[in-house]
Amino acid sequence: MSLPPISLSEKPVNLLPPLSLYIHVPWCIRKCPYCDFNSHQAGSDIPEAAYIAALLNDLDQDLHAVQGREIHSIFFGGGTPSLLSAEAYAQLFAGLKQRLVFAADIEITLEANPGTFEAEKFAAYRKTGINRLSVGIQSFHPEHLKALGRVHDRDQALRAIEMIRTAGFDNFNLDLMHGLPGQTEEQALDDVKTALSFKPPHLSWYQLTIEPNTEFYKYPPKLPEEETLWEIQDAGHALLESAGFQHYEISAYSQQGKQARHNVNYWQFGDYLGIGAGAHGKVTLAGPEGMTILRTWKTRLPKDYLNSEKIFLAGTEKVDGEDAGLECMMNALRLHQGITQQDFVARTGVSLSSIDTPIAEARRKGLLEPEGDLRATPLGRQYLNELLALFLTD
Repeated sequence: MSLPPISLSEKPVNLLPPLSLYIHVPWCIRKCPYCDFNSHQAGSDIPEAAYIAALLNDLDQDLHAVQGREIHSIFFGGGTPSLLSAEAYAQLFAGLKQRLVFAADIEITLEANPGTFEAEKFAAYRKTGINRLSVGIQSFHPEHLKALGRVHDRDQALRAIEMIRTAGFDNFNLDLMHGLPGQTEEQALDDVKTALSFKPPHLSWYQLTIEPNTEFYKYPPKLPEEETLWEIQDAGHALLESAGFQHYEISAYSQQGKQARHNVNYWQFGDYLGIGAGAHGKVTLAGPEGMTILRTWKTRLPKDYLNSEKIFLAGTEKVDGEDAGLECMMNALRLHQGITQQDFVARTGVSLSSIDTPIAEARRKGLLEPEGDLRATPLGRQYLNELLALFLTD
């Protein structure tokens, strides 16, 4: 399928999308049986200084992709980024600010484990400039925490949430999972109610899925029946909405104005540099011939990433016009707000007419709003896989 070029009237004044920074910390205390992320069990001594130096060297090789843009958000993922000390993050931020311009209202999120050792660092993290925490609670029920292989218990989870507030964070996320082995609807809703009692600005509430290359994939646990999973999802959704939370993405709920801006940029096909062992990035390069969209990924193993004789960049892939339009829609339709037609053109480099056929079919079926922004209807969100399949088969 050939794509029509963008007309001059379709080209935005500012060609490049917003830019974020993703930083991967690959170590964790213990690999969870459901986890398919690039995480590695930490030894007795994490090489903090060497890793910070490597991160900055890695970034230096990506600076050409910044192209004068501010960094609007930073996200530290893992692994367990809260295993690193506040001193390490202070050193890293000093290096980042020498190389990048931070937006005045930048959102800086760090994923954290609710274990006591990590929670005691929260106040120190806040002083470094980290202004948002995302804490992996998953459940408050001891039997479910054990089944998930979590290293914290219920009391540590409750204490960690209290310490978030004490440390001065007014913006944070609590991660909860449902559809756990042996979980009832009552237990799942109890987890949500317990989290809501702390008035969090943001909740990620997502169903456990069994991914390849995990222990659960090799030894599958017995999960609730499909009917129970639907009942849990519907009841939890109603509970969160009745508490005033906006369901703005498939598994994300927030209070007014507290959406995860880093994640929204990702879903709306914005750009993000990816540094760290196994980090992925997506960048748009502007040149005389137009836009080039690249996906990048870095070497996965920490020992290789820290080896000065090896290169950081493991690979790149060019995202061409048709694929860019498809990827943009596959991402943006996860968001309730979708994406504007202008942003679709600006961020993919292709004409909106390139997806005329699936758009028309989705609107005919009532899965996409009849006009204006590219946004799923309530019916489209209910049958999101069917909606996305229209774009896959175009």
